[in-house]
Amino acid sequence: MTPAFLLWLTGAMATFLAAATASRAYIASSNMALLLLSLALYCVGNLMMVKLMREGGLGLAISVSAIAQLLLINVIAFAIFGERLTAAQLAGVGLGVVAMVLMLFPVGAKS
Repeated sequence: MTPAFLLWLTGAMATFLAAATASRAYIASSNMALLLLSLALYCVGNLMMVKLMREGGLGLAISVSAIAQLLLINVIAFAIFGERLTAAQLAGVGLGVVAMVLMLFPVGAKS
Protein backbone atom coordinates (compact mmCIF):
# COMPACT_ATOMS: atom_id res chain seq x y z
CA MET A 1 0.00 0.00 0.00
CA THR A 2 1.23 3.42 -0.91
CA PRO A 3 1.15 6.47 1.36
CA ALA A 4 -1.47 7.98 -0.99
CA PHE A 5 -3.72 4.93 -0.46
CA LEU A 6 -3.43 5.26 3.32
CA LEU A 7 -4.16 8.99 3.14
CA TRP A 8 -7.27 8.49 1.02
CA LEU A 9 -8.34 5.60 3.27
CA THR A 10 -8.02 7.81 6.35
CA GLY A 11 -10.06 10.55 4.70
CA ALA A 12 -12.75 8.15 3.54
CA MET A 13 -12.98 6.57 6.99
CA ALA A 14 -13.35 9.95 8.67
CA THR A 15 -16.06 10.88 6.17
CA PHE A 16 -17.99 7.61 6.60
CA LEU A 17 -17.71 7.79 10.40
CA ALA A 18 -19.03 11.35 10.39
CA ALA A 19 -21.90 10.23 8.13
CA ALA A 20 -22.78 7.29 10.40
CA THR A 21 -22.62 9.50 13.48
CA ALA A 22 -24.91 12.06 11.82
CA SER A 23 -27.31 9.23 10.89
CA ARG A 24 -27.43 8.01 14.48
CA ALA A 25 -27.93 11.57 15.74
CA TYR A 26 -30.81 11.97 13.26
CA ILE A 27 -32.47 8.84 14.66
CA ALA A 28 -32.35 10.34 18.15
CA SER A 29 -33.58 13.81 17.16
CA SER A 30 -35.46 13.56 13.83
CA ASN A 31 -33.69 16.77 12.72
CA MET A 32 -33.88 16.77 8.90
CA ALA A 33 -30.62 18.77 8.64
CA LEU A 34 -28.75 15.84 10.22
CA LEU A 35 -30.22 13.45 7.67
CA LEU A 36 -29.19 15.71 4.79
CA LEU A 37 -25.70 16.09 6.26
CA SER A 38 -25.42 12.32 6.58
CA LEU A 39 -26.48 11.74 2.96
CA ALA A 40 -24.03 14.36 1.69
CA LEU A 41 -21.18 12.81 3.69
CA TYR A 42 -22.00 9.34 2.37
CA CYS A 43 -21.87 10.71 -1.20
CA VAL A 44 -18.45 12.29 -0.59
CA GLY A 45 -17.18 9.10 1.07
CA ASN A 46 -18.24 7.00 -1.90
CA LEU A 47 -16.47 9.35 -4.31
CA MET A 48 -13.34 8.98 -2.19
CA MET A 49 -13.74 5.19 -2.41
CA VAL A 50 -13.46 5.41 -6.20
CA LYS A 51 -9.97 6.86 -5.77
CA LEU A 52 -9.12 4.09 -3.29
CA MET A 53 -10.28 1.42 -5.72
CA ARG A 54 -8.00 2.87 -8.40
CA GLU A 55 -5.03 2.90 -6.01
CA GLY A 56 -5.40 -0.49 -4.31
CA GLY A 57 -7.95 -2.48 -6.27
CA LEU A 58 -11.60 -3.19 -5.57
CA GLY A 59 -11.12 -6.08 -3.15
CA LEU A 60 -8.53 -4.46 -0.93
CA ALA A 61 -10.16 -1.02 -0.86
CA ILE A 62 -13.64 -2.26 0.02
CA SER A 63 -12.46 -4.92 2.47
CA VAL A 64 -10.11 -2.67 4.43
CA SER A 65 -12.68 0.12 4.42
CA ALA A 66 -15.46 -2.13 5.69
CA ILE A 67 -13.38 -3.58 8.53
CA ALA A 68 -11.96 -0.21 9.56
CA GLN A 69 -15.50 1.19 9.66
CA LEU A 70 -16.64 -1.83 11.69
CA LEU A 71 -14.02 -1.17 14.32
CA LEU A 72 -14.22 2.59 14.48
CA ILE A 73 -18.01 2.90 14.41
CA ASN A 74 -18.21 0.51 17.35
CA VAL A 75 -15.88 2.79 19.29
CA ILE A 76 -18.17 5.74 18.48
CA ALA A 77 -21.31 3.75 19.34
CA PHE A 78 -19.80 2.83 22.71
CA ALA A 79 -18.22 6.18 23.59
CA ILE A 80 -20.89 8.59 22.36
CA PHE A 81 -24.16 6.68 22.28
CA GLY A 82 -23.57 4.21 25.12
CA GLU A 83 -24.27 1.12 23.01
CA ARG A 84 -22.83 -2.24 24.08
CA LEU A 85 -21.97 -5.40 22.11
CA THR A 86 -22.68 -8.96 23.20
CA ALA A 87 -19.85 -11.47 23.56
CA ALA A 88 -20.66 -13.02 20.17
CA GLN A 89 -20.63 -9.58 18.53
CA LEU A 90 -17.29 -8.76 20.15
CA ALA A 91 -15.92 -12.04 18.78
CA GLY A 92 -17.09 -10.99 15.31
CA VAL A 93 -15.30 -7.66 15.63
CA GLY A 94 -12.17 -9.53 16.74
CA LEU A 95 -12.35 -11.76 13.67
CA GLY A 96 -12.64 -8.62 11.57
CA VAL A 97 -9.39 -7.36 13.08
CA VAL A 98 -7.68 -10.65 12.26
CA ALA A 99 -9.02 -10.48 8.69
CA MET A 100 -7.70 -6.96 8.19
CA VAL A 101 -4.26 -7.85 9.55
CA LEU A 102 -4.08 -10.79 7.14
CA MET A 103 -5.17 -8.62 4.19
CA LEU A 104 -2.54 -6.00 4.91
CA PHE A 105 0.38 -8.42 4.98
CA PRO A 106 2.79 -7.53 2.19
CA VAL A 107 2.67 -9.85 -0.81
CA GLY A 108 5.44 -10.70 -3.25
CA ALA A 109 3.59 -10.08 -6.52
CA LYS A 110 0.46 -8.10 -7.25
CA SER A 111 -2.02 -9.72 -9.63
